[in-house]
Amino acid sequence: MKIAANFEQRIVVHSVSLPWVESPMPGVDRRALDRVGDEVARATTIVRYAPNSAFSEHVHTGGEEFVVLEGVFQDEHGDFPADSYVRNPPQSKHKPRSDKGCIIFVKLWQFQPDDRTHVRLQTSLMESHQHPSIVGLNVTALYKDEYEEVSLLHFEPNVEFTFNGKGGAELLVLEGALTEHSDTLVKHSWLRSPVNSIIKGKAGKDGAKVWMKTGHLTDVQNQITRVNHQRNQHN
Repeated sequence: MKIAANFEQRIVVHSVSLPWVESPMPGVDRRALDRVGDEVARATTIVRYAPNSAFSEHVHTGGEEFVVLEGVFQDEHGDFPADSYVRNPPQSKHKPRSDKGCIIFVKLWQFQPDDRTHVRLQTSLMESHQHPSIVGLNVTALYKDEYEEVSLLHFEPNVEFTFNGKGGAELLVLEGALTEHSDTLVKHSWLRSPVNSIIKGKAGKDGAKVWMKTGHLTDVQNQITRVNHQRNQHN
């Protein structure tokens, strides 16, 4: 399966306009933003857990990264309410569920294979800092290594911005709205900007809170190769 699989293209998806598609587990539905592969896939997805739904225990061979958008996500490591940011590295395992239901933004098979760093953050309790060059933008740092950087961006109303997407970038609007080039991104709209792009836009009249990840798209082909290798091992 291939969805938005040309990583040289700029992609905008308004996720709320997509239909929910059933997953193999009852009560768990998905909206695919990009995907290369079938059930073993390099994928970026919005996932909805109905109340009292669960996945069976599984290993994340290629790692899992997610943001809780609504409700409370749960596993044996704890309860993760809205605004939680979690990185479960390659070879980690868990048994996810949600007693009251939740919606998460999740990325699979997008880690370096030797990454073993667990991250579990409640971002609403974290400090943010003024961006060094953009007035009216505060930044909450979530994760950084030599390959990628992940942040929350807190825009005041009508703030204009320009970012260098040398290593590619993804943005998910969590609150408010912004324009980027000719597109208006509203709550849960997603942008993927390719390597060596420029991200340029303006926050809406009520400002915006945005999850942003940069640098990681230089490794897409290696990520897909690892997915294919894993799938072939199971065939």
